[in-house]
Amino acid sequence: MELTALEIGSKGEDAAVAWLRERGYYIVERNWRIGHYEIDIIAQRFDTLHFVEVKTRKLGGWQSAYDSINDQKIRTLRRGAMAYRTIHRTPLELQFDLIAVTMDDHGNAAIELTENIL
Repeated sequence: MELTALEIGSKGEDAAVAWLRERGYYIVERNWRIGHYEIDIIAQRFDTLHFVEVKTRKLGGWQSAYDSINDQKIRTLRRGAMAYRTIHRTPLELQFDLIAVTMDDHGNAAIELTENIL
């Protein structure tokens, strides 16, 4: 049975969280929402708070994860992060990252992190 887009996205986020944890990140929030803003993962590593956009694609798909990061998505991510910072009054440095997850037909994930996408 083939996975739905929602299931693929959820598996991709789970893989991204595990990948970040293995590399010493503390997961602060998942799918944090305020109004119409959503941040997939908020993670802390050292003195930096990482706002991570996760894009999951099937292996062999026609669109890469990077193709989906446009000006509108960047504005939304930035505004969501500023709302988070205002509410939580964090003194940490902020960084915006992208995790591209490519899933094969067996559910295996290949993960690529791109830091400082803004």
